[in-house]
Amino acid sequence: MGTFPEVSIVIPCLNEEEAIGECVQKALAGLAAANTSGEVIVVDNGSTDRSPSIASSLGARVVTEKRKGYGRALLKGFEEARGKYILMGDGDGSYDFSALEGFVALLRQGYDLVMGSRLKGNILPGAMPWARRWIGNPALSGVLRFLFKTPVSDSHCGLRALSREACQRMELKSEGMELASEMVVAASLNGMKIAEIPITYFPRKGRSKLNPARDAWRHIRYMLRAWMLSHGNRSRG
Repeated sequence: MGTFPEVSIVIPCLNEEEAIGECVQKALAGLAAANTSGEVIVVDNGSTDRSPSIASSLGARVVTEKRKGYGRALLKGFEEARGKYILMGDGDGSYDFSALEGFVALLRQGYDLVMGSRLKGNILPGAMPWARRWIGNPALSGVLRFLFKTPVSDSHCGLRALSREACQRMELKSEGMELASEMVVAASLNGMKIAEIPITYFPRKGRSKLNPARDAWRHIRYMLRAWMLSHGNRSRG
């Protein structure tokens, strides 16, 4: 049996040929800078462009998730990951994977979930629309903090890391964008150690896959259901 890497970097991908090559290269550079063993897993979620071949040619292991959905792609990546730690981030060029050393350092210190925070870091011009920057993200993160008493300032940041053991305990199931909320909720309900690290957020390359109204509703619906379920369990206990 081969030696398992310390870090698995999971990148969901749907038609990201403009950015996926840079993401893979930065991920590999980040692993080298962190002085750790690792692997880069690109989860192709039905691309019709050259994204899979570009990623593979640069050293990523490409796996396929035919069922569409951000959550489904990430869950497939988590299932394939062999590392002790898992770092996830989008394949659109908006996150700098070469800066993963800080995430790995906090995981090594015993944190279960390390969240990137764009709001505490640096959002470059053109990276995030005004309404999302000042209304949408703060509001959704505020609801999550209020309902589940989490310390997370930017609960929908796509760059985050967690231990394999924490990932298994979370028992994640969400198929869409709400997986981002589920991960924070599960960490909070399981009493996990959560840390935040400021990051730089870059303008994405290519077309955005977000549907702001639909995705915001999916997050809110998930949070309310999770709160009612957890509140009911406490009441019965």
